[in-house]
Amino acid sequence: MFTGIVTAIGHIESVETRGDNRVVVACPFDPGAIDIGASIACSGVCLTVVTLEGERGDARIGFDVSGETISRTVPGMWEAGRKLNLEPALRLGDELGGHMVTGHVDTVGEVVSRREEGGSLHIAIRISRTFAAYVAEKGSITVDGVSLTVNDVRDRSDGTCDFALNIIPHTAEVTTLGGLAEGDRVNLEIDVLARYLKRIQRLAG
Repeated sequence: MFTGIVTAIGHIESVETRGDNRVVVACPFDPGAIDIGASIACSGVCLTVVTLEGERGDARIGFDVSGETISRTVPGMWEAGRKLNLEPALRLGDELGGHMVTGHVDTVGEVVSRREEGGSLHIAIRISRTFAAYVAEKGSITVDGVSLTVNDVRDRSDGTCDFALNIIPHTAEVTTLGGLAEGDRVNLEIDVLARYLKRIQRLAG
């Protein structure tokens, strides 16, 4: 489990195809504080550490990324040079600063607008009709691994919806969200509570 509070930005240093893709991420973590088999969320995707190299502040962490994961995440995400939001798995006793995040991407959304206002960044993202019902004003959503609060929801005639987010300067600086532009695609994970409520509603008829 994760909370959607990003602790570092890394970048993909190399990708090697060997059945699954072996992806090596360079980041400022301490490899001595990470175990083989540990989980790290990479822009919202829970991956298992399979190799560790480097030193504190200059780590090289290897992950195996399956074809299934590639098919469900942003196209082109698993290429050398790509920046990733990183968050180690939640430890018992850690502060719950965001919301409960599983690291399982539900769908990919598209940035449909971006504007700066009062130092903050206002972004609107379009989500498919399959998942539109899970997005609610003042609810939580995970965008590229970042826990955010939905400010506004606009339903569209085709069943999709656009939801608005306010990215404060700190979040824009310490995550990849500050670099988003119109047309960019992002990994989305809906709130796990919304998923259960939708299931209850469906069974209740």
